[in-house]
Amino acid sequence: MSDHRGHGEHGEHGDHGDHEVLRVTGRVLVGPEEVRDDLWVVDGRITYERPAGARDIRTVRGWALPGLVDAHCHVGLDRHGAVDQATSETQARGDRDAGALLLRDAGSAADTRWIDGREDLPKIIRAGRHIARTRRYIRNYAHEIEPGDLVAYVAREARRGDGWVKLVGDWIDREAGDLTPCWPRAEVEAAIAEAHRLGARVTAHCFAESSLRDLVEAGIDCVEHATGLTEETIPLFAERGVAIVPTLVNIATFPALAAGGEAKFPRWSAHMNRLYERRYDTVRAAYDAGIPVFTGTDAGGGLAHGLVAGEVAELVAAGIPPLAALSATTWAARAWLGRPALDEGAPADLVVYDEDPRADVRVLAAPRRIVLNGRVVG
Repeated sequence: MSDHRGHGEHGEHGDHGDHEVLRVTGRVLVGPEEVRDDLWVVDGRITYERPAGARDIRTVRGWALPGLVDAHCHVGLDRHGAVDQATSETQARGDRDAGALLLRDAGSAADTRWIDGREDLPKIIRAGRHIARTRRYIRNYAHEIEPGDLVAYVAREARRGDGWVKLVGDWIDREAGDLTPCWPRAEVEAAIAEAHRLGARVTAHCFAESSLRDLVEAGIDCVEHATGLTEETIPLFAERGVAIVPTLVNIATFPALAAGGEAKFPRWSAHMNRLYERRYDTVRAAYDAGIPVFTGTDAGGGLAHGLVAGEVAELVAAGIPPLAALSATTWAARAWLGRPALDEGAPADLVVYDEDPRADVRVLAAPRRIVLNGRVVG
């Protein structure tokens, strides 16, 4: 398949003569079951009606998907904390070049609002800065506070974010030598209620089992990682409609983390290994129970950006059907985050592939063309 330009295609001239028009042709995957032959981009927006009078048409052929979603990443952050703008830009470009054109930034210590003015970088939905218990998270990442301040800090980040707030729900307790919940139930309930009052949804980092019931019963909207789901809590998540973002490419690092801490925290180390060993069973059981599952990589801490295709492949390895795994990074993910897909009039954010990604999600690792805000950027 190839790209080409045509001047005065079909002899038409008219209103769009001063602007390049992009035509995407082949197979346009508007939805899991809806396929069209052509999509047009005029002034950065999608239309399914051929624009009259276009004089400069660029054609891209292939299988088109909505721009992929990485629903858990951290632009502006590395393993040591906040990074500068140049590093943040490199991170955002890494995601973009992998086809991830919509990011939910699940906590960052850096101010990345300047990215919103860049039409060549992915769109970001921010959850503000992590909110963690004092000395119970990675240094320089979070607001580290005590429970009595939780409501105030949640309100602060709800106002600063883009409709999300991120809590650290559990972390290693050095006295216990294992993962334990970070927040008392009453404070969590009050904090989530305040976020909802301010129009924000709440998510939480959770590896272990013990924090999940309180968070879900307190009204949380999403849980990150969710490796601690069990037969007891899976039905509760399903009943309440609480989504999970498993970040399986990050969970793959658990054995190395466990080995590094085994001498000092043997209980924690063994626990991390158990969570890792049953990770695929956990995700498949969640999906089978009807829990919404979305794609996220946790890039920006210890992981490189641009891993979204690998995460979709991991969901399939866990037993999620390929079409559902594809939807978890495209149509369903965008609907969950309140952003359009390949809708009439929507911003033209899409990725084109040489083969049908519904047949084999590994196709996602090799985008042919990337279109962002109507411009071919890759």
